[in-house]
Amino acid sequence: MTVGTPTASAPAPPGRIGSSIPAKDLLSFLDALGTWRDRRRAELDELDQAALQSEDADALSADVVLSMAVWKAVSDRYELILVTWDSGRVGPTETERISTLIWGGLDTGGASGSLAVSLPEACTLSDALASTLRAKLALEPGDADLAARLRQLRAQVERINDLVAREPAASRNEAIAAHHDLDRRVTDLTERAKRGADVGGLIGPLEIDAARNERDLIVGGATRRERAADVARARAVRTELEAQGQAVRALADRCVAEVTPAPRLGVPDVTALGPVPNTPAELEKYLTRLDAVRRALGQAQSAYRAALERRDELAGRLDAYQVKAGSVARTSGTTEDLAELYRRGREVLDSEPVNLVRLGALVAAYQTYLDTSLATGPKPQQGHESGRATGGTT
Repeated sequence: MTVGTPTASAPAPPGRIGSSIPAKDLLSFLDALGTWRDRRRAELDELDQAALQSEDADALSADVVLSMAVWKAVSDRYELILVTWDSGRVGPTETERISTLIWGGLDTGGASGSLAVSLPEACTLSDALASTLRAKLALEPGDADLAARLRQLRAQVERINDLVAREPAASRNEAIAAHHDLDRRVTDLTERAKRGADVGGLIGPLEIDAARNERDLIVGGATRRERAADVARARAVRTELEAQGQAVRALADRCVAEVTPAPRLGVPDVTALGPVPNTPAELEKYLTRLDAVRRALGQAQSAYRAALERRDELAGRLDAYQVKAGSVARTSGTTEDLAELYRRGREVLDSEPVNLVRLGALVAAYQTYLDTSLATGPKPQQGHESGRATGGTT
């Protein structure tokens, strides 16, 4: 089986958590991340279809579900960053908040459980998972892209080297040995390819091993961080949810201002939970409350975003129906009626807040009137009858 060339790796993130990132760097990163997000989704859809047609569909299902869950977590965080970015209308406070949204943890919940990783880690994990799926499915773009695949493997081995340096002493030697083996295999394949050898059958298994190694190092590092510093993690999650809450509240304010009826969901304020406790029992309860705040923020974000998307959907349908109406012959009365319905619909859209109930009713009325007129309207006639009907001669 063959597919298009694999997507490029996720863009390198700017700054660090708690720092104010220059607006120019943020703009470049957000543009690149948006492109990566769209291309990765298209690639995952392609891999999902290939997995469904594979003989090992059941075995591949968990990898596909996890890949989709990681992508969804990245996409949701990207949307919140865009809200905070506000088309570049940001100051030091907003850029620092965006830095927290980039480098703070996000929940990659999936069928295999959830893991709190940063946005850059989630992007790298997505790259590794997609590479693993592609290799398992033997979806190779062909010999023409062999050099590109080898370059990607070399870059992946270098990333693994960076991850190995963060391993604790107890597991570092094993991680170093695994990295050295991958490095040796990549070098060997590169040299063979330069000599003209056929390495197509060797590169797939190497991609699987490299992706698995990188994924395990990312997951292992995230798990150790969670176990090693619960208090620090609680403080970081609290800071992250505070930034996320600000972004969701901005989205809610925008929704209430632009559409009606708007959702009436409360957007929780994590600061109401008070300071992070130090005792294990209280800390566990606090983490549970933080998780509840995270879920509530996610629900609020989805609800307010859905209301804005509903307005955009109705606007698109109204314009599409108008185009459809203009492409067929109309009687003068029907044309005037449809024009009036469209005018009223645009009038609702041009007002704020947009009344979704009224707009929905007008769009439905336009659609019904248009469909009815298509079924009962005048039909073109041929020859002599057509001439008489139009007042012409034959």
